[in-house]
Amino acid sequence: MNPIRIAPQKAYEEAQKFQQKIAAGMQVLRTLDDVHYGATDKEEVYREDKLVLYRFKGPNKPTAKVPILISYALVNRPYMVDLQDDRSLVKNLLALGEDVYLIDWGYPDASDKHLSLDDYINGYIKRCVDVVAKRHKLDKINLLGICQGGAFSLCFASIYPEKVQNLITMVTPVDFQTRDNMLSNWVQHLDVDLFVDTLGNVPADLMNYCYLMLKPVRLNQQKYIGLVDILDDKAELENFLRMEKWIFDSPDQAGAAFRQFIKDFYQGNKLVNGGLKIGNKSVDLKNLDVPVLNIFAEQDHLVPPDASRALRGRTGSDDYTEIAFKGGHIGIYVSGRAQREVPAAIHEWLAART
Repeated sequence: MNPIRIAPQKAYEEAQKFQQKIAAGMQVLRTLDDVHYGATDKEEVYREDKLVLYRFKGPNKPTAKVPILISYALVNRPYMVDLQDDRSLVKNLLALGEDVYLIDWGYPDASDKHLSLDDYINGYIKRCVDVVAKRHKLDKINLLGICQGGAFSLCFASIYPEKVQNLITMVTPVDFQTRDNMLSNWVQHLDVDLFVDTLGNVPADLMNYCYLMLKPVRLNQQKYIGLVDILDDKAELENFLRMEKWIFDSPDQAGAAFRQFIKDFYQGNKLVNGGLKIGNKSVDLKNLDVPVLNIFAEQDHLVPPDASRALRGRTGSDDYTEIAFKGGHIGIYVSGRAQREVPAAIHEWLAART
């Protein structure tokens, strides 16, 4: 075994460089204000309980005849789709002429612990779809579901295909039991009834800890070591802090909805195996007969590509398109490649079906 050889001069130079970075970073940190998110003006068009439905306002009037409603996951805040001026799926869609709405689920508290998937899908999403459709004097609108919100959108479009013109899913799990799905492996033997009965709502900090443990070295050590390299760059440091703010700004999970999601989606895999019911409505993907665009990320550690690819051949639509994005679960919203590729792909796919 060869000994590790360290050149003294090189080690000294690295130490000097590190000290300089830290010193410069201290100066930059003194100039920072609290980072803010959201690049696009928006107006509230509907409110119910904790939920707020927003319509985004671009510099120009939309040219699209059918609006898009974004349904995000419950486990994170939806401003990831409009994080900052140069990292905004929403801003780029507006620039292409789309008309974009967004459901903000808010922050559930103890009074919401009995909210079920029936409340979210047959209640909140249905009423938001109806509000948007009524505003535009339409029977159907475009629905864009992201991650868990994509699974909800698949359920909704299966139950109410007459309300959906086109369905877009992004990084959406369909098969919840692919071999590389670490989250699924973790919860297969979870006593979710005991878990929810004990906690009521599921704390956001606990959920975040689980996500961080999927890649513990990368997400808990390497990124903070790498932070030293950008400490003296104010713009890059603000970008980093904005992402950190989003990661740890997570809502608690309504207990009843969490219980059913774990049991029926992860443990029962009923979206592909069948037998899924939302309230008194049965979910059968074969009833989903609208055009579908399914976008997944090739390096996604939260929703493995095979979990999303499972949608192919399972809907009742002959119009199915699949796009593999070269990036990860978060990169699909905020990377430079994503800004160039994803909004344009969505816009062109919708335009071809108008």
